[in-house]
Amino acid sequence: MSYLAPDRPRVFGHRGAAALAPENTLPSFAVASQLGAHYLELDVHGTADGTIVVLHDESVDRTTESTGPVRAMRWSEVERLDAGYRYSPDGSSYPYRAQGVRIPTLEAVLRAFPNHRFNIEIKQGEPSIVDETVAILRNAGRAQKTLLAAEKGSIMERIRDAVGDEIVTGSSTDDVLEFFNRLEAGTLAGYRPPGVALQIPPQVGDRVLVEPRSLTAAHDLGVEVHVWTINDRAEIDRLLALGVDGIMSDAPGLISAAIAR
Repeated sequence: MSYLAPDRPRVFGHRGAAALAPENTLPSFAVASQLGAHYLELDVHGTADGTIVVLHDESVDRTTESTGPVRAMRWSEVERLDAGYRYSPDGSSYPYRAQGVRIPTLEAVLRAFPNHRFNIEIKQGEPSIVDETVAILRNAGRAQKTLLAAEKGSIMERIRDAVGDEIVTGSSTDDVLEFFNRLEAGTLAGYRPPGVALQIPPQVGDRVLVEPRSLTAAHDLGVEVHVWTINDRAEIDRLLALGVDGIMSDAPGLISAAIAR
């Protein structure tokens, strides 16, 4: 099954179900799956000895009991950390603390969810982990069920050089800016977007990004529009009514329920 299967709108679990369980962990992805997310969004970094781990930040400070950049740690250090340590649904209780929740490797997540498609953002620029990440996807047979994303243009260039047409990509910040600048200038004719999807917030500052004109322009170019990170029921309903192709949420059950309605 290819990444861009016909099941739209697409329900993305953002870092799994980050509002309901410790983000980017196996329990979080399991909750997202139970709530109807067939697309699991996650982020990757590399350890000092080359293990690709699922983690949003460059350091472990925000999510674990420890501190420091993950790229300076060996996997043997990282795998002992409590990835549920700081998660709290209410700011006072810590239901996942000391429950054996760990920072997972990318390989472990792929093994645990063989029927899901993945939206993987490569966060680390230096040293590059693009080749290692792509090798894991190939070895796991998941290249056709993954979209690779990167905010930074330099990382996205490395990704596209490494994968060619084998793995689809999203849009870097540079790609998004080019699309919207061309849209405003009326120069989209003949433009070939480098990614298969614009993954964007509804607006940035006063600039509305997701509206009928931009959706029509993207669809005319064969590009999907995935909107992040939406945790409000009314906003999800509004975006679905506009015709977006997918929504990322920390509580993906909200999207599933909206689609059912």
